[in-house]
Amino acid sequence: MISRRLAMVVIGCAVSAAAAPSYAAVDGWPSFDAKAFEAAQAAGKPILLHVTAPWCPYCKAQKPILSELLQKAEFKDLVTFEIDFDTQKDLLRKFDVIKQSTLISFKGATEVGRSTGDTKASSIEAQLDRSI
Repeated sequence: MISRRLAMVVIGCAVSAAAAPSYAAVDGWPSFDAKAFEAAQAAGKPILLHVTAPWCPYCKAQKPILSELLQKAEFKDLVTFEIDFDTQKDLLRKFDVIKQSTLISFKGATEVGRSTGDTKASSIEAQLDRSI
């Protein structure tokens, strides 16, 4: 027989997981698309990959910083993609990512910046600057 306390914990976890927002849906960030990524690279566009997890406090802190920075005119052409740390393990291997909250910047096909757990607006902006 399951104790009452254990049952409440299980129910609470299930409710929390069901209520966890999808960042891409909330913030309009598209999920990673290989064809779109390759097209942006071929066109020499600046690209930002954001590896996130809904449970990650650093990812949550990065979102408003990135949203604000992406409103700036100099980043209007930046192509953004989101990679889900929990479900897109093939992409983690492809991009050699070992932790959530990783930001990877490209200038065309060349990687020009990478950070993990960075929540300082100035250093995130400096990384984005390297891609344009």
